[in-house]
Amino acid sequence: LYHHVTSPLDLKGLKVLEVGSGRGGGSSYISNYLNPTEIYGIDISPTAVAICNQIYNKNNLFFKVGDSENLPFEDNTFDAVINVESSHCYGNMEKFLNEVKRVLKPDGYFLWCDLRAGKDRELISNQFQNSGLEIVQEKDITKNIIIALDKMSKKRKSAIQEKVPFPIRKIFESYAGVKGSKIHNSFINGNLIYLSAALKKLY
Repeated sequence: LYHHVTSPLDLKGLKVLEVGSGRGGGSSYISNYLNPTEIYGIDISPTAVAICNQIYNKNNLFFKVGDSENLPFEDNTFDAVINVESSHCYGNMEKFLNEVKRVLKPDGYFLWCDLRAGKDRELISNQFQNSGLEIVQEKDITKNIIIALDKMSKKRKSAIQEKVPFPIRKIFESYAGVKGSKIHNSFINGNLIYLSAALKKLY
């Protein structure tokens, strides 16, 4: 997923920000394989950031606490901002996009993917159009996500059955998108869609 999201831009030698870095796996992947000069991962959770700083020890990888709607960086700081499966949790998408534009350098890229309610496809497209960033590409990758979930379902379900108490297994299975779960079925019937996009700051 991270490889797909970052594919519109070669990150080698660039200064990169991931907003919503969580447990740090995505930022670590970018650090290891896509060769940015620096990558910063920010997350609203101090616990997640502390864990990342304990686990990862790389010269070009940094984690800090930060709010998506008030990014703790100066204007024109980054060549790319990455946001993977996080923005659906934000209170104000427009404010987040304003912050993305602020911290991007001219000609910098915003690389994004996330799930949305099927009825909100036009809303997110309008938010991008009104962001002041140029839309380079928008894609519906729901079919790809369904295929990926199907391939991972057996392993995920087995892990949940092994480690999660029976009364709450269904909740975990839905969160993990296991085949037959509520989330998985929502992608199948169109109640949920999965989108990716690349936008560029022109000035």
